[in-house]
Amino acid sequence: MLPNCDIISQDDFFKPESEVETDERGFKLYDVLDALYMDEMVKSIHNWMNSRTCSAVVTEEPQNTCDSVKNTEDVYILIVEGFLLYNYEPLNELWNRRYFLTLPYEECKRRRRVYQPADTPGYFDGHVWPMYLKYKNELEENTSNIVYLDGTKPQEELLSCVYSDIIQELKKLREGGLMA
Repeated sequence: MLPNCDIISQDDFFKPESEVETDERGFKLYDVLDALYMDEMVKSIHNWMNSRTCSAVVTEEPQNTCDSVKNTEDVYILIVEGFLLYNYEPLNELWNRRYFLTLPYEECKRRRRVYQPADTPGYFDGHVWPMYLKYKNELEENTSNIVYLDGTKPQEELLSCVYSDIIQELKKLREGGLMA
């Protein structure tokens, strides 16, 4: 859908299990910044920004592409996805757009993916959900310009919303002469 688009996933920067702290209940603390090589993630983002090349360029004509996105060989888009992106100060200066998917407790628990080995009993309620609430509250208090998305909406609706927003952002950048 978006030409010249790459993705960096925060999950690719987890430390090995042996380096992840365990709390007093025996829960591995994966939902904290210390469980990730965040400096490496920042370095990867900077490397991408400095190279301005894509490893996953769309080679076929996307369906229903807005005319303003066609012929955008000079436009590169990096999508960085993760769960603690906006809580790490060195990253905050890099974002053009910020999206945060919200989910109520029951839906989040229902969607929790199955890990191998499986989560320790009580891990979601004792660690995952409280950390989600903690970081969400920090975002609401300390970070601006976040588009909150209702994660209970259909994926197609969420994609359409984000896609439209990115297209509008590209138009604004072009009109303002900020495209490099």
